[in-house]
Amino acid sequence: MSDRALVVLIGAPGAGKTRTGKRLARLLGVPFVDTDQRIVAAHGPIADIFAAHGEPHFRALEREEVARALGESAVVTLGGGAVLDPETQADLAGYRVVQLAVSPEAVEARISGGKRPLVKDGIGAWIALVEGRRPIYDRLSQLTIDTSRRPLDGVAQEIAEWLETQ
Repeated sequence: MSDRALVVLIGAPGAGKTRTGKRLARLLGVPFVDTDQRIVAAHGPIADIFAAHGEPHFRALEREEVARALGESAVVTLGGGAVLDPETQADLAGYRVVQLAVSPEAVEARISGGKRPLVKDGIGAWIALVEGRRPIYDRLSQLTIDTSRRPLDGVAQEIAEWLETQ
């Protein structure tokens, strides 16, 4: 097995990247790496990092974790904004990248609760954020799956089947 990510999941906040990634890793029998979870484990809640140090500091921590994760033989999920970094964009060119998308109607309940600092102002903020990032998500991914009304087990299975053809 190589020392590089088997597949990278990107996409909008609340699209189900972490939950799908865990299911996919189980299906493939490989480790699962969520870069946001690693940042939280090492530095505390993301909202607290934003509040205490600002977004640029968080993005620097995120870039380091993304670079590390891409070197592991695992299913890797990135935080929604990780793709904003030009180095991350360049790195992803050599990987199989799947974008998970979700409609505003389906995501509204998923993003409530205030744990996501860039969408704490609700669905309008989420829509603006996602529309701004969509061209990057689209350019970086080879496969896009809408998770709005699909069971995530089925999404993971679809990705596993797609990986077999790559």
